[in-house]
Amino acid sequence: MFHPKDLTMLPKFPFLKSKAPENKSKVFVPSRRDFLKMGSLATGGFLLGVNFQCSGPKGELITFAPNVYLSIDSDNQVTIIAHRSEMGTGIRTSLPMIVADELGADWSKVKIVQAEGDEEKYGDQNTDGSYSVRMFYEPMRKAGATARHMLVAAAAKKWNVDASECRTEMGQVVHSGGKKIKFGDLVDLAQEIEMPDQESIQLKEFSSYKLIGKDIAIYDNLDIATGKAVFGADIDLPGMQVAVVKRSPVIGAKVRSFNDQKALAVPGVTRVVKIEGAGIPPGLDKALEGVAVIADNTWAAIKGREALEIEWDLGPNQAYDSEQQLEEMLASTSRNGQIRRERGNFNAARQQGGQVIERTYLAPFYAHATMEPPAAIAHVHGDGTCEIWAPTQHPQWARQAVAQALDIDYQDVKMNITLLGGGFGRKSKPDFIVEAALLSKAAKLPVRVQWTRDDDLHHDFYHAQSAQRIRAVLDRNGNLSGWNHHTVFPAIGATANADEVHPSDGELGLGCIDFPYEVPNIRIETHESKAHTRIGWLRSVSNIHHAFAISCMLDEVAEAKGVDPVDFLMSMLAEDKNLTFEGELKGDFGNYGEPLDKFPWNTRRLRGVIEKVAQASNWKQAVADGKNVGFAVHKSFLTYVACVVEVTKADNGQLIIPEVHYAVDCGIGVNTDRIRSQFEGGAQFATSLVLTSAITLKNGKVQQNNFDGYQIIRMPQAPKKTHIHLIESMEKPTGVGEPPVPPYIPALCNAIYKLTGERIYRLPYKA
Repeated sequence: MFHPKDLTMLPKFPFLKSKAPENKSKVFVPSRRDFLKMGSLATGGFLLGVNFQCSGPKGELITFAPNVYLSIDSDNQVTIIAHRSEMGTGIRTSLPMIVADELGADWSKVKIVQAEGDEEKYGDQNTDGSYSVRMFYEPMRKAGATARHMLVAAAAKKWNVDASECRTEMGQVVHSGGKKIKFGDLVDLAQEIEMPDQESIQLKEFSSYKLIGKDIAIYDNLDIATGKAVFGADIDLPGMQVAVVKRSPVIGAKVRSFNDQKALAVPGVTRVVKIEGAGIPPGLDKALEGVAVIADNTWAAIKGREALEIEWDLGPNQAYDSEQQLEEMLASTSRNGQIRRERGNFNAARQQGGQVIERTYLAPFYAHATMEPPAAIAHVHGDGTCEIWAPTQHPQWARQAVAQALDIDYQDVKMNITLLGGGFGRKSKPDFIVEAALLSKAAKLPVRVQWTRDDDLHHDFYHAQSAQRIRAVLDRNGNLSGWNHHTVFPAIGATANADEVHPSDGELGLGCIDFPYEVPNIRIETHESKAHTRIGWLRSVSNIHHAFAISCMLDEVAEAKGVDPVDFLMSMLAEDKNLTFEGELKGDFGNYGEPLDKFPWNTRRLRGVIEKVAQASNWKQAVADGKNVGFAVHKSFLTYVACVVEVTKADNGQLIIPEVHYAVDCGIGVNTDRIRSQFEGGAQFATSLVLTSAITLKNGKVQQNNFDGYQIIRMPQAPKKTHIHLIESMEKPTGVGEPPVPPYIPALCNAIYKLTGERIYRLPYKA
């Protein structure tokens, strides 16, 4: 039996793992003991659960139970537990609708309940890495199909007919002869039906689905629009106080001394508490060193923090300058690095003559800048147990981090999940939740830790700045014969282990070592780079800078050859086949945690999105008409995406993006409304990364304080029309939250080049 104390750091970022657990989920009927554990869900009706089983890191069987997901009561209400966190992606809608569609429920009578954070009940709840749908699509279908089978069997028994003559639709079992009966009228009889063998369960044909593959609005839309939705900062407990923290301005800084007299003199301030930080490395789940002001309200806490007098020992990072490090990183790429992939002999190809195109690409630190800054509420009770309310993407990790910080048993931490006002990977890290727990323990009261926008920008887990150098060799016949890619950036792992100075295999597997084109000589190299601030994962992770460099370079190579960039990439792809990179990698290819035999890297699918976007955007005619359009294609999170961006300039010289076209192959599209929304939002997110956003550090401190310094695009800069063209596919569903970003960045850069004649080698672009 899996025990929570066996949790490791690895599952915190599954897209960086070399191997994902094998899913062996089963549907089950909960026992009475399980039923009693369910609390408010235990309506007394018909109950089914999904028993998630998977293989652990050593091949051992891990069982999560009881993962109860579905109940049907006598009033015909279907209640489905959503065990993932909702941050605008619609996952709290998409997974339950899979169950409901396979069941044949009336969607208007489906109630969705947010699960608490508890892997013993609900299994893996980490809503990160764009893998929720791909992991749970089949188990959710089986759960719905099992319930349907049992309800049909109950109705057939009641009517004394053959079950094959019955079907379900709109919350009813319908007989071919015209008889109908509501699910609610069958719940007692259905509980007497023997659980069917899982191998015999017949899933519906895709064409018969009423919800899957359709546009379904987010379940929470009305509550969000009317202000009823509960986000992290909306929780209000009796006796609760509010805390803000003055955190170490430099990573590794320590409080030498502090004077809290002026802070305590602010009306409403009740106490001042020092928080011990982890030092160096700061950790991915630890609180930063700081001094917290706890007050009756947020305003008093903020004014009290302003009155604090702190003397800091700034530590070894106090001289850190991000611009200086970026220059050093760039210089390192001109030297030999650590080889991470090699095919053929690049040096020999280079020496054989022809043309060598050498370019460098720089990208800055990026912040998540979620619209809802971090906020968490903790109540440490007198018996030592702790209850948390938080907008977390990873409730299990948060529970573990809180238990470690308070030195209590993991089972003594209860985790309640609120809606998230944006996530992008930031809210999978539980540092702000740990702060709340530590301060509640000190105050002996429930405490809400509230981050301001300045806090959010100054103390994020940043997307790493990067330097890349690519050498492309064209032989005497003009063929691309050599590709040498140097990439250097501080590794995410360095936030927990200061000795990690090279990118991990997992980070390189995000768009770098899986370079898919038919080039006979390839060498990919990395270089050392230390982390001097907290590095984390941000929407699409190192695909961001890898796609920027690779796709911009390929566009320039196509131009040097005098060919259309779309035609060029089509010619560079092997005939339809699955890529393995076997014998070329010096480490592992993680494939986003999935085995290549189940989720292959397929050139046919990449070719398919290229063809689709060229056709849908009328690429050839746009080029012939002299329009300023850019193109790029990239595979990330197992999803194939091609992108065309059009740019023009207004009379005042401001850049305008009239149209964007995406072609997307994400396998089965479960909720097409959410897929389009993710790509529309992804285009805007990526536009900011190209045009306006950058974090810089000087003397170890972040220089940007708010949205005036760390700018997000404004409405005039946003794409005017974003068209999403979905490839019809019956392949397994894959991620859609992160794949919009990587191809858009170089497509926009390539379009700007067509408009201005200026190639972009550094982000953000300054017109």
